[in-house]
Amino acid sequence: MQQNNFLLYGANGYTGELIARYASQYGLTPILAGRSESALKMLSQKLNLPYKRIDLDDEAALTSALMEVKLVIHAAGPFQYTALQMIKACLKTGRHYLDINGDIAVFEMLKKFDEAAKQANIMIMPGVGFDVVPTDCIAVWLKKQLPDSHSLKLAFASSGGGLSHGTATTMAGKLGEGGAIRLDGKIARVPLGQHPMWVDFPVATDKTKRIFTMSIPWGDISTAHFSTGIPNIETFTGVPPKAFSLLKFQGLFNWILRTNWMRGYLKRKIDAKPAGPSDEQRNKAIGYVWGQVSNAAGKTVSAGLTGPEGYTLTLHSSLIIAKKIIEGNWQPGYQTPGMVYGERLVSEVPGVKLFF
Repeated sequence: MQQNNFLLYGANGYTGELIARYASQYGLTPILAGRSESALKMLSQKLNLPYKRIDLDDEAALTSALMEVKLVIHAAGPFQYTALQMIKACLKTGRHYLDINGDIAVFEMLKKFDEAAKQANIMIMPGVGFDVVPTDCIAVWLKKQLPDSHSLKLAFASSGGGLSHGTATTMAGKLGEGGAIRLDGKIARVPLGQHPMWVDFPVATDKTKRIFTMSIPWGDISTAHFSTGIPNIETFTGVPPKAFSLLKFQGLFNWILRTNWMRGYLKRKIDAKPAGPSDEQRNKAIGYVWGQVSNAAGKTVSAGLTGPEGYTLTLHSSLIIAKKIIEGNWQPGYQTPGMVYGERLVSEVPGVKLFF
């Protein structure tokens, strides 16, 4: 086992390829893995990296590959269909589990393996990308500033960029299912976009950028509660006001959006488009993140950051965390990024500016 190796499952996907391409900057060598032999072989030749074709349902091949490394970065979504096989293999082999998931249900499912992970002496840390590193770091910092916080709002937006096939496919698979919030400690289903608001995202110490946002079911509904214990949490994303006005009628069509025909139609449309934003688009795009806590007395504290767009942040944050684990910096059990590595973890990502 080479000390700087890790298994990168889903390496031939859009985000997986980015992680593979930049791994050497962190002194890491991924073993490319996934189901597509031809795509993996092509990427292997391009990057001069080893690869293994592995089907997640092939338990023997998966456990054999994991035995060669200390950890896996699981980048093959939709994670509702892939996370369980991988986490079971990690528990069996005693290997750390990281993923770039953002699905509330998947976070909640993986949380149930906390005790098993402690017994296996491994760390389970889903959401090591844009979902949920920047927002989790902000949540942890805000909780420290106002320990009796009872409410947390988190928002993010981006200028430029776009969606990968994987992200778009996951979103298409959730169409018609509505939104979610954390209410009095429990996850509650609510209409998508139930609460719109304008957010003044900090872009400098004395300057903000006002962006219209709507509430969405982001991963922090699960993870921020685990990190902070705050019982009431809402998450928001930037959206054009005109687009939001159309969502008022979504409830009338949710039954259509949930049909296999509609989701299949959207999947075909997604597959016909580019795999994700180009390097030029990513480099020009800017990501904005904001958070605010409040307590029963009405006191509020806010914070924010700017940085690269989501995919760029994800490739760096996942590799930063993988390197920390390989160097022995980890904690057993189910964990979140901000809990283990602190609120300034995100500042290690190139281009991030904190406004704490």
